[in-house]
Amino acid sequence: MLIYSKERRLEVLKAYAAGLTTREIALQFQCSESWVRRVKQEFRDQGKTSPATRRKRVPQWHSLADRIQTAVSNKPDITLQELKDQLGTALCRQTLCRALTRLKLTLKKKS
Repeated sequence: MLIYSKERRLEVLKAYAAGLTTREIALQFQCSESWVRRVKQEFRDQGKTSPATRRKRVPQWHSLADRIQTAVSNKPDITLQELKDQLGTALCRQTLCRALTRLKLTLKKKS
């Protein structure tokens, strides 16, 4: 996906302030109408003129972080499937594995 520069966004906002419609702006700058609408909306709602540098999404497992840490500390050799069952969540095992990695937790087997 192509990320347009801050200068391009400012040009689009300047054209919008001059009274051009979304379609006219899209044709003039050879971009999609939906992108022009999004730039206008982001400026109107948030005052934002630059593109996002990264996503601000909260992981699905984030709300379970405390319970995951407690479960692993209580039983360090728990399997991912057992962890999933204990938490009673619909998250897949791979998601739980990523959560353990991000939380810097490991599943240790008893010797």
